[in-house]
Amino acid sequence: MLNYKGYVGSIEVDVESGLLHGRVLDIRDVVTFQATTVAEAKQEFQISVDEYLDFCAELGQEPEKPFSGKLPFRTSAEHHRLIFLAASKAGKSMNAWMDEILVQEARNVI
Repeated sequence: MLNYKGYVGSIEVDVESGLLHGRVLDIRDVVTFQATTVAEAKQEFQISVDEYLDFCAELGQEPEKPFSGKLPFRTSAEHHRLIFLAASKAGKSMNAWMDEILVQEARNVI
């Protein structure tokens, strides 16, 4: 994964062409890049993000933000109750408790 100015990019290898293809994730607008080396892909990713931001500015539009801080979450009634009880026991709101637990687990994975 690549990170730049809050945007995240992914890279895929096209073995036949010998190229690396990438795109900016988590926005509806399509922002892509390609390169022949990882170092070049990082550079092209940053150039693509900068060009996207410049293009939006030229149009007078706000660029899409990759992450709003809002995370829709659905669960069963029983899980909802368990989350509420665990958060209450920790002396936290459900939102604060879930944020803490999810970030902790995400860091364990990354």
